[in-house]
Amino acid sequence: MEEQTHHHQYHRKQTSSFGDSKIVPPLVLVQHCCSSSLWFLFFFITITTIFITTTNAQQAFDYGDALSKSLLYFEAQRSGRIPYNQRVSWRHHSGLTDGLEQGVDLVGGYYDAGDHVKFGLPMAFTVTMLSWGAIEYLQHISDAGELQHTLEAIKWGTDYFIKAHTSPNVLWAEVGDGDTDHYCWQRPEDMTTSRQAFKIDEEKPGSDLAAETAAAMAAASIVFKNTNPHYSHLLLHHAQQLFEFGDKHRGKYDESVGVVKSYYASVSGYKDELLWAAMWLYKATDSEMYFQYFISKAHSFGGTGWSISEFSWDVKYAGLQLLASKFLNQEKHKKHSDILEQYRSKAEYYICSCLNKNNNDSNVQRTPGGLLYVRQWNNMQYVSTASFLLSVYSDFLKSTNQNLNCHGGTVDHEEILSFAKSQIDYILGSNPMNMSYLVGYGPRYPKRVHHRGASIVSYKENKGFIGCTQGYDNWYSSQEPNPNVLVGALVGGPDWQDNFEDQRNNFMQTEACTYNTAPLVGVFAKLLHIENQKLVQDCNSLLVASF
Repeated sequence: MEEQTHHHQYHRKQTSSFGDSKIVPPLVLVQHCCSSSLWFLFFFITITTIFITTTNAQQAFDYGDALSKSLLYFEAQRSGRIPYNQRVSWRHHSGLTDGLEQGVDLVGGYYDAGDHVKFGLPMAFTVTMLSWGAIEYLQHISDAGELQHTLEAIKWGTDYFIKAHTSPNVLWAEVGDGDTDHYCWQRPEDMTTSRQAFKIDEEKPGSDLAAETAAAMAAASIVFKNTNPHYSHLLLHHAQQLFEFGDKHRGKYDESVGVVKSYYASVSGYKDELLWAAMWLYKATDSEMYFQYFISKAHSFGGTGWSISEFSWDVKYAGLQLLASKFLNQEKHKKHSDILEQYRSKAEYYICSCLNKNNNDSNVQRTPGGLLYVRQWNNMQYVSTASFLLSVYSDFLKSTNQNLNCHGGTVDHEEILSFAKSQIDYILGSNPMNMSYLVGYGPRYPKRVHHRGASIVSYKENKGFIGCTQGYDNWYSSQEPNPNVLVGALVGGPDWQDNFEDQRNNFMQTEACTYNTAPLVGVFAKLLHIENQKLVQDCNSLLVASF
């Protein structure tokens, strides 16, 4: 166990440096979008199409099912008092005394991965990405019937941030600590490890954490603006205070909260988060003050300096650069077009590097099966964020009738989206292992996910206490599949040769994190919308042909 713990405690730091092949029967299509009186007319076409689709080498994926399942994962990661409408039934209340030692209520929020520490930075990034997905693809998520679950996933995080932001210049950064947590293999409902809480304040600043939390709350305030204006206003109030705190009292949060260094060290520093937060606050408020911030500090804070080929819980530059470049088409920003153009050139560096169209040494590597490959530890996080950014940039180019000029040639919006889809399809099962890396999706997926709660019999089934080492003895080393399926979790994924070993102790590949799945929500909704549009178009053309 000592060795397991030793390895495990560096697993987050390593992640940062500077299918369900369902055939959609045309019969369903006929019933939904064509006159039922034409049923017989299409019978022959139906049989033929099913035959063609089945023999087609390209798998058809049910993005609606993937979307629904991705949102279930956030319910499995909930800390605190589980609500009456909880759908993941193997989970129960946990962490109900969080913050008690410090005299503050820190009940709630999310466990980031397979353990039970509540880490502020990745949690905030998770909420920012869920919110961004909802902003970009709100109608598609709504059409899929998943808007309420998306709002609930966002609000579970922001409710916690409101609690954690106890005064203008105090933000609770973490509950529990990784070192003691990793000595135990327990269900969250049985936790016996330390729940000490750690904060940032004026004496011990954390600009990166304060700013990412501000970004999350600002982005969420946009999402809730129409459905819950009072809550939206409250989030914005907290976001503005947190940004001011992070900007005024500058410092890296991992220097103030030492226990986080081995897990979520802020390798990129805090400047990217400050620019990122200003960007989201500008989008939420339309206040010129925030716009001026990321324009005036574009160069000194690296916004127009860093060419980055990853986007993650630590490194925000690519997302920031992409958002900034979308302002270029707005008349009111013309006077700043020179700086916005610099942002855009960096955004396009990122997109081109993903598409393998930069100079050779600056492209993102790919596995033989075509998966983007950034590093061996939890590589899928970079695939999901890239798929999201590619999708959003494709939309931007389409809406402005532009192409992307890379070193390796000109690319149109369709090619960008097509590559994003290839990454998503790889995740869902179109890969050399013929395995879905989204747990619970498709006929074959990881069964031994590195996750305490999922790997031990459910508290609902057996309320008998399971001790700290008992979990290691009886459950961790078991070769049996997890008793609880962690539906919607995106695991770390295969190695650089597309190989994947489904073992609980293989945490580089079998652990899942909230920020892996968060960017997928919007992309699944987008791809589902495209599939539905195709069905309607095919149906209409069949109707026309039949008359």
